[in-house]
Amino acid sequence: MNIYIYIACMAGVTFLIRVLPLTLIRKEIKNRTLRSFLYYVPYVTLAVMTFPAILNATQSPIAAAVALLVAIVLAWLRRGLFTVATASCLTVLLLELFL
Repeated sequence: MNIYIYIACMAGVTFLIRVLPLTLIRKEIKNRTLRSFLYYVPYVTLAVMTFPAILNATQSPIAAAVALLVAIVLAWLRRGLFTVATASCLTVLLLELFL
């Protein structure tokens, strides 16, 4: 019986989080700081979900960390997604073979 109460509470909270902003904020948001915050929320959410998965996806956390650094450097150098992903995978493969 308790599980149904938990599910109902989670559904209610999820519903309120999604509906309240739509019903309470009718006019355009002009605050520059709030607009900037709302702009970056999807990117931060994606990063928060992806980062732990990167470190736990390999057998060696060291290989995952080095591959993450390789990916960051290549992305910083404006390489394409395919190049970054391939280099990261090869880095993990080589490090796990030789470590």
